[in-house]
Amino acid sequence: MQEPSTALVPEPIRRVAAWCAVVLLVAGVGYVGIRLCGEFRTAVVPVLLALLGTALLGPLHRWLIKVGVGRSLAAGLTCVAVVGVVGGAVYIVVAALIDTGDQIVASLKDAAQGIADHFGAAGTSLDDLASNAKELLGRFGGTAASGVISGVSVVGEVIAMAVLALFLVFFFLRDSHRAVGALRAVVPAASGDLVEALARRAFGAVEGFMRGTTIIALIDAVCIGVGLLVLDVPGAVGLAALVFVGAYIPYLGAFISGAVAVLVALADRGVVIALWALGIVLAVQVLEGHVLQPAIQSRTVQMHPAVVLVAITAGASTSGVLGMLLAVPLTAAAFAVGHELRERYARDASAVDS
Repeated sequence: MQEPSTALVPEPIRRVAAWCAVVLLVAGVGYVGIRLCGEFRTAVVPVLLALLGTALLGPLHRWLIKVGVGRSLAAGLTCVAVVGVVGGAVYIVVAALIDTGDQIVASLKDAAQGIADHFGAAGTSLDDLASNAKELLGRFGGTAASGVISGVSVVGEVIAMAVLALFLVFFFLRDSHRAVGALRAVVPAASGDLVEALARRAFGAVEGFMRGTTIIALIDAVCIGVGLLVLDVPGAVGLAALVFVGAYIPYLGAFISGAVAVLVALADRGVVIALWALGIVLAVQVLEGHVLQPAIQSRTVQMHPAVVLVAITAGASTSGVLGMLLAVPLTAAAFAVGHELRERYARDASAVDS
C-alpha cells in the first residue's frame, strides 16, 4: 500500500518555482552582463563590430586564400578593400547630400509648413519656433557649449572604436583558422565538441544575416533610387543611400528612410508624385518581405518578425542606435545556439530511447 505524500508544496508548484528561479537567475546574469558591457563599451563594441565585419568579409578572405594569397596579405587586402569601399561610399553619400542637402531640407520645411497650414496649428509657426529656438539658445548657451564639447568627445570615441574594430577585423581574419583550437583550449575537454558546434552555428547565423542584409539593402537602395530618379525627386542618390543604411535596422530603418523619401517628393513634386513615391517604397518593401527575405535569409536567420521588433526595442533602450544595429545579429546568434542545443538533445533522447 502506497503511503500518501507528505510534501507541503505540491509537485506542480515546485516545478513552477524551479522554473521561476531559473528565469530569475538567467535574467540577473543577463542584466549584469549588459551593465558590464556598458561600462566597458569602448572595448566591447569594437569586438562586436569586428565580429560582424569578419562575418561579412569572411568569404572574400577565404577566396583570396584559395587563389594562393597568404593569410596575412589576404587579411590586409580585405581590410584595405573595405576601407576603400566604405570610404568611397561615404564620399559619394556626403557629396550627394552636400549637392542636394539644401533641396531636401527645403522640401522637408515646405512639407512641414504645408502640414501646419492644413491643420491650422494655433499660435504656432515655423517663425515662432525659430524665435523660440533663438531665445532658448541665448538662455542656455552654456549648456549648449558643454553639449558641443561632449559631442566632440563622443565623435573622437567613435573614431577610436572604429579604428580598433578595423584592426580587430584584420586579426580575426588572419587567425580565423586558429579560432577552434583557441576555443577548445579554454573549455573543458568533455565540452569541446558541444562548444565548437554552438560557436559555428552562432557565427554561421551572424554571417548569413550580414551577407543577406547587405544584398537586400543593395537591392532596396537601387530599386528605390531608380524610382526616385524616374520621378525626378531631388536628392534621389542621397535618399537611396539612406535606404541602404537603414536596411541594417529591420522594419524601423525602412520605415524612416521611406517616410523621408515620400515627404521630400510631397514637398517638391506634389501629391501625385508623392503617391507614386509611396507606391514604389511599398512595392519594394513587399518585394523584400515576400521574396527577398524568404529566399535569402530564411535558411540562416529563422526569427519571427515580433521577435525582431522586440530585439530592436531592447537594443535601442540599452545602447541607442548602436544597440539597434547589434540587436538583430546577436539575437540571431542566440536563436542559432538554441536550435543547435534542441537538435542535439533531441538526437540524444532518440538514441537513449533506441
